[in-house]
Amino acid sequence: MSLKAKMNISVSNPKVWIVIGVSIAGVLILTVETRRRRLKGRTVREDYGAFIERIELLPFPQPPPPAAKQPLSGLTFAMNDVFDVKEYVTGFGSPDWKRTHEKAGKTAVVVTNLLKNGATGVGKTVIDELSFGITGENSHYGTPTNPAMPSYIPGGSSSGSAVAVAAELVDFAIGIDTIGGVRMPASFCGILGFRPSHGVVSTIGVLPNSQSLDTVGIFARDPSILHRVGHVLLQLNPVEPRRIRRIIVADDLFQLSKVPQQKTVYIVSKVTEKLSGYKAPKHMNIGQYILSNVPSLKYFREQTSNLQNGTYTLKALSSAMLLLQRYEFKTNHEEWINTVKPRLGSDVSDSIHAAITSNHENIKAYYKVRTEMRAALRDLLKDDGILVVPTVADTSLKLHSKKTLLTEFHDRTFPLLSITTMSGCCQVTVPFGKHEDSMIGVSFIANHGSDKFLLDTVLDMYQSLQVQVSAVTSLPPSLDLNGNMDASELLKEKGNAAYKGKQWNKAVTYYTEAIKLDESNATFYCNRAAAYLELGCFQQAEEDCTKAISLDKKNVKAYLRRGTARESVLYYKDALQDFKHALVLEPQNKAAKLAEKRLQKLVS
Repeated sequence: MSLKAKMNISVSNPKVWIVIGVSIAGVLILTVETRRRRLKGRTVREDYGAFIERIELLPFPQPPPPAAKQPLSGLTFAMNDVFDVKEYVTGFGSPDWKRTHEKAGKTAVVVTNLLKNGATGVGKTVIDELSFGITGENSHYGTPTNPAMPSYIPGGSSSGSAVAVAAELVDFAIGIDTIGGVRMPASFCGILGFRPSHGVVSTIGVLPNSQSLDTVGIFARDPSILHRVGHVLLQLNPVEPRRIRRIIVADDLFQLSKVPQQKTVYIVSKVTEKLSGYKAPKHMNIGQYILSNVPSLKYFREQTSNLQNGTYTLKALSSAMLLLQRYEFKTNHEEWINTVKPRLGSDVSDSIHAAITSNHENIKAYYKVRTEMRAALRDLLKDDGILVVPTVADTSLKLHSKKTLLTEFHDRTFPLLSITTMSGCCQVTVPFGKHEDSMIGVSFIANHGSDKFLLDTVLDMYQSLQVQVSAVTSLPPSLDLNGNMDASELLKEKGNAAYKGKQWNKAVTYYTEAIKLDESNATFYCNRAAAYLELGCFQQAEEDCTKAISLDKKNVKAYLRRGTARESVLYYKDALQDFKHALVLEPQNKAAKLAEKRLQKLVS
């Protein structure tokens, strides 16, 4: 039975819909069942807890021939609770907001546009309270259940819309992406998520969080539906000349990710090799590029940071993003919050309090970073470039995670999300299967205004990407190699010589061949880790050091190098523990002492 048929049955069911006669207006209004969410227990509920209100918004009539068929005819969609619908109160994910505001007089422009093009609206979905969170949890309406991982967060702020699509309750959904509110939940729920270029989709009739960052985004399971909806909302020309695509891989960002590159970068490389119209991928350090091209970030760097480290540059960029969001949120909503004093959920209260009480001394710098970022990405991508990045650094968190875990999660998530947010570029996150039972999302970013080029690219690559994802997932484990000890030592010495000559890649190759011959030698792993650190390959360095420590618990160099790798990807607490271990083994080690002192300040 079709979803539309099911809806018609539910409309006729008096247990779901109550018909109220309104004598003054002389019309009948359908009121909706508003579900109260249970906050405990993770049994999968009807509609996965995605909806706050079920409503039916019928599409505009199909124009008579010779007019073409409406492009979204037959498709259903949901919207989160920031979009105005005439005769309904827009709740902003907050019962207090809903209680203190009137019904909308008009429907949001973007919703009207979808209805004009044949789509049917079926309801309003859960959003983080006041659209000010990234976990997708809402203490008032409950947290939508992630269909892919029910015991994990769905991601936010537009959690309900992502879940509605992932659970196949609708064909597509719209949400708001301020600092990642569409991209993150799409990644965690294993679906497509599109953040268009800032300002190209109307936000009239959409409750603002931060106008300079707010963007109406789209969720879909099917790339062809994403393509169709994108064309409608962006009013794109259906035909334009095909361009050769330049794929640029941000190697430093994939070093931040916990997912092995075999499941991400390798897949992109293999697909672009086989498809026509793609140049061979180029690899770059995007953090260093931003450092060189966004001078205003100097106002946002931490005093303890290494100014030449691209990772810290991205941290500075995320700081600018969060300060800009707080400033505009405070401007928009400070009066209401101070007057109403709403009951804020614990998941967002600290963030909202920080926004309302914050003081801003260098407001112009926020906007200057935004302007410089757009120019920097325009120069890099032009009209034919696609930047490939991990959507988020980490896999999804478990529900109700401890505050310390959330803080580290935020610290590692925002730098990746800030690139598109602060440049205003367009971005699509694409599902890349699973790693350790968590969904993987890889993102493709195009220049501001190149939305059609990006949507066409994703549509062109999607099927090949999914085939390659399946192939990599089914690969058997690599075969172990045994060999001659003397030969392995010789390879190690060649690696040492290459390292001293600053030929880092050659050193990695020699150490790798030595490891193939003797996998029980901790020194081989530790030496390769040193070369990886010089190359900025922090994830591989950490893995090699961990292996070395498992083989030799007293390997001081392995602890030092693992600590350096972890500090470089912002795992300060874990890095601190490594340097402490090194000091236990070697109390007078100066490098360990300096690192411990530096990290104590960062984690305190």
